[in-house]
Amino acid sequence: MSHPFTREATYAATRRPVALAQTLTPEAYTSDAFFTLERERVFGTSWVAVGCSAQLREPGDVLVTEVAGRSIFVLRNRDGQLRAFYNVCRHRGTQLLSPDESRVKRFIRCPYHSWAYDLDGACVGTPLFTGSEIPDDQRAIFDMEDVKEFDRADYGLLRVAVDSWGPLVFVNLDPDPAPLSEDLGDLPARTAGHRLDEWEIARIAEYEIAANYKLVGENFMEYYHLPWVHPGLVQVSPIEAHHRWQGPGMYAGFCTTPIAQDTEEGGWGSGIPPISGLDASDAVSARFIWLFPNVAINILPNHLFIILARATSPRSTHETTYLLTHPESTGDEVGEQAVDQLMSFWDAVNREDIGIVERVQAGLDSTPFPGGRLCYRFEDSLHRFQNMIIDRMVGKRRVPPGDEVEAVPMFERSAGDAAGTPSR
Repeated sequence: MSHPFTREATYAATRRPVALAQTLTPEAYTSDAFFTLERERVFGTSWVAVGCSAQLREPGDVLVTEVAGRSIFVLRNRDGQLRAFYNVCRHRGTQLLSPDESRVKRFIRCPYHSWAYDLDGACVGTPLFTGSEIPDDQRAIFDMEDVKEFDRADYGLLRVAVDSWGPLVFVNLDPDPAPLSEDLGDLPARTAGHRLDEWEIARIAEYEIAANYKLVGENFMEYYHLPWVHPGLVQVSPIEAHHRWQGPGMYAGFCTTPIAQDTEEGGWGSGIPPISGLDASDAVSARFIWLFPNVAINILPNHLFIILARATSPRSTHETTYLLTHPESTGDEVGEQAVDQLMSFWDAVNREDIGIVERVQAGLDSTPFPGGRLCYRFEDSLHRFQNMIIDRMVGKRRVPPGDEVEAVPMFERSAGDAAGTPSR
């Protein structure tokens, strides 16, 4: 029999139109059984962001990560193409690379018995191969040429689907995934003016969060909480300037336009000039995107800020944040000071968010909370995201449509609100 978490009936209250909908079942944030199924059905079938393209610029650059509890590494091969593999030797199953490794030379060599693989995953030594450093008088001991029915060509690394877009690298554990472009939808076209593939990492910070990754994402998607959680942020990201900004694709998006000037507490500018060539709208707007299932992309005229959330348990998330700047905007001492100020602003905002989502997790864990009502005027994006989760949990493949206009003001009550217009 199927598990209740894989049945539509479990989510009937959340499937209702947003004006009538309730939140996901609280067990989606606390249950080990839900988390196990979620790894398989959400993270095991989705294009999951694992890092930044800027970490993999040169041949031999490697990124070791974990997706759905499985160790993966992504690298740039000799031809400049991305390759991804399960982090396991085909001999006895040893993990090949440690999490802190960022470069490999000519080969990927197993630390156990020195089997070696090239940057396309082909087995090139077992362990005899050029550069194996085994003395000539001992090579016969290790030679496997006489092993019956053994062909190195059959023992290459186990491949994982990999692709990139803009500043991000994605992997998909599904053996036959739909193309990444289906999930991205209209995002490449909407963000083309920002030339997202050109940005470089200026700062990285990591956080351990005692909360479910969905709480991190849902907090990012709504600004209902801004006046109470972010009194400093709301000065440079005014509530009335928020618009829903989403087309077809596996994302929830909104924008702030126009961007307010910095205050004494900080802001988006910090003295870093915007990149050249932005159109009139992009030049005065901040774009905020949660790309399913695990990454936030904040696009501003002068910088990018990425929040990559890795689910480590039902109640914990490892978060890596990347501040990216464009080479034409920074580089001198003044630029470095401005980057430090900008990173300090983001860190303060992020810590405020972490504090509140941990309190949500504590509430879910310690009370018989049955689920709540979505506030339809502010939480349409949550409804969109939660229904993406439900789709994967029940085995549906669906890319939600977008709004009919590019930007929808979030503080204009429409006639459809009271009638229960479905979330897009």
